[in-house]
Amino acid sequence: MVAAGAVPVSHVPEASLGRTDIEEVAGAELVEDTALAVHAVEQGAPAPLIIRFLDGIQLWKVVYYDGVVPIVRAHVAAAIRRRGADRRLRTAGQAGRDCFVTCVAALRPAVRAALEASGLELVDLPRDEAAQPGRALEAARRAVERARVALEKELGEGCAVRLGTDEWLVVDGLLSESSVLAGHPRTLGVIKSHGAQYFAGPELERALTVPAGHRTSVFRPRGRARHEVYSWYQRLWPWEGNDLLFGLLRVEARAHEHTVRAASRIGAWLGRERAPLATPDARWDRLLYPIHDVETYLKARAPRELLPVPGTRLPQTGT
Repeated sequence: MVAAGAVPVSHVPEASLGRTDIEEVAGAELVEDTALAVHAVEQGAPAPLIIRFLDGIQLWKVVYYDGVVPIVRAHVAAAIRRRGADRRLRTAGQAGRDCFVTCVAALRPAVRAALEASGLELVDLPRDEAAQPGRALEAARRAVERARVALEKELGEGCAVRLGTDEWLVVDGLLSESSVLAGHPRTLGVIKSHGAQYFAGPELERALTVPAGHRTSVFRPRGRARHEVYSWYQRLWPWEGNDLLFGLLRVEARAHEHTVRAASRIGAWLGRERAPLATPDARWDRLLYPIHDVETYLKARAPRELLPVPGTRLPQTGT
């Protein structure tokens, strides 16, 4: 197979496969080159002196059932860590939210009263979404995700309007969800998952097999984007011998001709953020170290009872 031109790969953990909730060809319009091309990033291009990194976390688990109605305890948080001339990361903003998520109307009065007396916010789910436990859990997951996205958006937009002329903001996720972030000249969105595809045929192959240290042509994403941005694919580590999506990022930036001219320069300093390695995270190949630092910071301050604990659900014996 290899002699015939196939590329061998190793076992890839599930975390490397990207999102499964989006399976579409969203479409793209090239704004650089007449056909999708591959460009080397400008090795050695200097990074901005000051960069801020934004990320958020969401933690949740079922803590009670009232009959068949699950009651979810959730924690969402977001933070910005600022790195200046001394290269140290310091917290420049943070926000958090703790709540219970359930279908309030389906609870018995005494259970509802106990939840309301807890002092935590109570997020209500529509009754039709709580008819079955499985549907209720999926609805709770979506509610927690919306809360995290809203928190990140609020924190990011507040940071963007205060950015100095020599400062950049790097966001873990989409810029195109916010008009403020999408329109700012010094914000970047870094996307690690690739459930949505923007090309097909030979152009898709070219995009997903871009070599390490290279990027694709800049394009305008179509389909899901709420606000117009420019984007490109960029590879941090060689994928040969690993997996097709190994080390692959998609970057979003302002929809402006300056983005096209600066893409290779931005790609150079962005690529250097892969070091130090973001291990032991399973997504280390696509996780920029400063973003990993933000996640670590947030998890260190999260409620202990919501963090995953390695162990077994097998019944314990007496010996």
